[in-house]
Amino acid sequence: MKSTLVDSKIKKYIPRKHYIVTLFIFALFILPGVRSWFFYHKFCWLYVLSFSFLVSYLCVPIIRKIASKLNIVDTPDRRKIHDGSIPLLGGVAVYVAFAGAIIYNNAYSVELKGVAVGATIIFIVGLIDDIMCLRARLKLLVQAIAVAIMIYYGVVADFLPNVWWGYILEVIITFVWMLGITNSLNFFDGMDGLATGLTVICSVFLSILAVYTHQHFLMILSVALAGSCLGFLPFNFRYNKPAAIFLGDAGSTFMGFILAGMIIVGDWGSKAPIKAYAMPILIMGIFIFDMTYTTVSRIASKKVTNIKEWLEFTGKDHLHHRLASLGLSTKQTVLFIYFLSASLGISALVLKNGTVIDALLLLTQASLLYIIVVILMQRGKLKNRRKEDKIEQLE
Repeated sequence: MKSTLVDSKIKKYIPRKHYIVTLFIFALFILPGVRSWFFYHKFCWLYVLSFSFLVSYLCVPIIRKIASKLNIVDTPDRRKIHDGSIPLLGGVAVYVAFAGAIIYNNAYSVELKGVAVGATIIFIVGLIDDIMCLRARLKLLVQAIAVAIMIYYGVVADFLPNVWWGYILEVIITFVWMLGITNSLNFFDGMDGLATGLTVICSVFLSILAVYTHQHFLMILSVALAGSCLGFLPFNFRYNKPAAIFLGDAGSTFMGFILAGMIIVGDWGSKAPIKAYAMPILIMGIFIFDMTYTTVSRIASKKVTNIKEWLEFTGKDHLHHRLASLGLSTKQTVLFIYFLSASLGISALVLKNGTVIDALLLLTQASLLYIIVVILMQRGKLKNRRKEDKIEQLE
């Protein structure tokens, strides 16, 4: 009976005819000569995008069925906004699609090996966490090991003087960057379509920037990630319907690690560090802002007083939670963050032909935009506090 119910839900989320047509298109894509035609006519980006999209889209219903049968679901609690139990493991489809696209299209490098090994470790630990909840400290330790492996393969920030203290600082910055972005994207996985959509937006802008800076390999990586997420998005961000499946920690942490790793791997086309790193920082700014703001807010309000409490603290105080407290619906909140991220991504593209002064001005502009967002969030916080005071008075 349970299997029949799951099957009927799968048909509801994706009609059988629709699935068969998609499967037929994928079969055409792997025919001998099709890939060569795309690459010969310099449409390799379109082929990789389509390939990763199709694999992800075809995998999601299968993964959803497996998660439902094994009862690997996300149950609602006071920290979550969904009502019923939703299957997890959507990140498995994203991982399989991304890895499949990279392997099938022979997109290899020594740097990718380091990022791929680290990301796979992150994915496996996230998968275990989705099945049986792991302690935050253990997950952070494994993430740090994954970053160390990546650094061992030579993937490290490179913008300080080539002396011993410069290298040490670059290693520290690499750890902070990788762990910060990985966990920040995981925190954004709190509303339907938010983490996946942000990954698509960041990946698209990174791919365009990679084309501008003549980084073919990086373009392939970012397009593969975008396609993998786009194939999952229709099941996670649906019109007037709740998500059919969630990413889970396996998906969100994997995507965050890959995004952060691509920034480290990339060569951003300028000898001036401020300009070179301003471009990816603008694209990834939403994650930097949320991690910084929530950390400062928790410390200032004394909700956390040490590293242990910071690691284990959970609450509705991230950007999407605070915007929702202003009265925005879930869809409006997600779209608001989409547009904010996209607007800063456009600034990064404009900066490609700019100067160091332009970089400083655009970073200042981004900071002012985030200050406006903070003002709005503080307004929402004050509004909610007044409501709580009125309720207490009535009681």
